[in-house]
Amino acid sequence: MWTNILKNYIQNQSQWMIGNERTSRVFYLMKEQESFNRKKEMLKERKASIVNNQTSGSIVRTAEADGKTQVDYLVHHSLLIKQGYDFYVEELVQERRSVFEDDVMLSDSPIVEEGSSTDANKIDRDTSPPDMRKGVYQRMEAVKYAERWWNTHNPAFKSFDVNCTNYVSQCINAGGIHMTNHAVRTKGWWMRNNSWSYSWSVAHAFRWFLSGSRSGLVAEEKHSASQLLPGDIVCYDFNGDGRWEHSTIVVAKDPMGEPLVNANTTNSRMRYWGYEDSTAYTKRIQYKFFHIV
Repeated sequence: MWTNILKNYIQNQSQWMIGNERTSRVFYLMKEQESFNRKKEMLKERKASIVNNQTSGSIVRTAEADGKTQVDYLVHHSLLIKQGYDFYVEELVQERRSVFEDDVMLSDSPIVEEGSSTDANKIDRDTSPPDMRKGVYQRMEAVKYAERWWNTHNPAFKSFDVNCTNYVSQCINAGGIHMTNHAVRTKGWWMRNNSWSYSWSVAHAFRWFLSGSRSGLVAEEKHSASQLLPGDIVCYDFNGDGRWEHSTIVVAKDPMGEPLVNANTTNSRMRYWGYEDSTAYTKRIQYKFFHIV
């Protein structure tokens, strides 16, 4: 039965992620294998290593066509990472699709790959006077929200296939930063009813909003990731072409003072901020580091 084959396959991948050797049953795409090898090199540079991996899978849907069985499933990796004398758990959840024929696995790949993006939308610059009212960004409330909803969707908000920026916006809002409402999507930072601003839900617009906003959600750009605090934001341009495709929120610092982030799309928890382990990563990657005021 394909169910047993898939179960063994998931277990085999889990062991491959811990060890160094490739196995004959690794179906991961070459770029996925390359990205995980980068992760291992990155861990080594951080004086860290994966010491255990608890992996589980659950079937989402199946379909039959032309003698083949298509299986969509969720795989959840919980990686126990040792860094110096400290330990922490990094979690990754991904929806994948396997195809079987005569109980033989033909392929396996992610359904939505990292780096996928909705259209890059422009926003209108805010030319209103700066808001001088003082307020407090409750960082731990933003982090608590990020931890509560990193692997599921809050039904109070619309969700998207590419959900990274929507999730990060919700976290910031939960930290006490009020929405700035407008009647058009190119202005403000908001979600209400069945509508939303581009800056709320699109990584490219969100990055530019953070650079220009003078009221409500206000941020300062920092020169390095180590300057960020929990509740702050990292934005990613994977190809270095000026199109910003991903957003994450800092939830903790590792023993070396580097941020660990949560994200959606490939749902991730306590992931190292550099994203060298992403299939979307290129050597041309650009980052923006934003400290929420």
